[in-house]
Amino acid sequence: MIRLSHVRVQYPDKTVFDDLSLTLPDSGAVALMAPSGYGKTTLLRVLAGLKPIDAGELSGLENKKISFLFQEDRLLPWVSAQKNVELVSDANTAKHWLNQMEIPDGNQLPREMSGGMQRRVALARAMAFGGDVLLLDEPFKGLDEALRARIAGRIKGKFPLILLSVHDAQEAELMGARIVRLDELPSD
Repeated sequence: MIRLSHVRVQYPDKTVFDDLSLTLPDSGAVALMAPSGYGKTTLLRVLAGLKPIDAGELSGLENKKISFLFQEDRLLPWVSAQKNVELVSDANTAKHWLNQMEIPDGNQLPREMSGGMQRRVALARAMAFGGDVLLLDEPFKGLDEALRARIAGRIKGKFPLILLSVHDAQEAELMGARIVRLDELPSD
């Protein structure tokens, strides 16, 4: 189990979590939902080890390999889609995941692609990285409903644990995810 106990997370101008206690499973899919500004992205960054907590305890992620799809695609603009995915894997794995994400031409540069295609390249990279935990920050933004469903079906179950931040309960449903509403968690 992943446990956050009495966690406080602050930025210089804002406290995001003052006393967050939450237990997450080791397997399955969990969707974090809340209106904008409630800390979904911050929580994913904490779980990835990118944002330190200011107080409290976090446990259960020791020795886990974590793959992270950021809210921004973070593609290198000067290399092809294929090379962007090869940054974390080999050529065959990159090609496999680009095909799974319906990117037919891995030789295109990001600037030659639509926003939805860039998102799918970023998803392919996160999938190709592999690991124990997949963190997805708004994974389906820029994708139409039919494409969302196809892509979700290819992601679902590929990691022991998938945690995703979504605004739409339908996206959680596509992933078979249990919903945790951050804005409804009790505060001590």
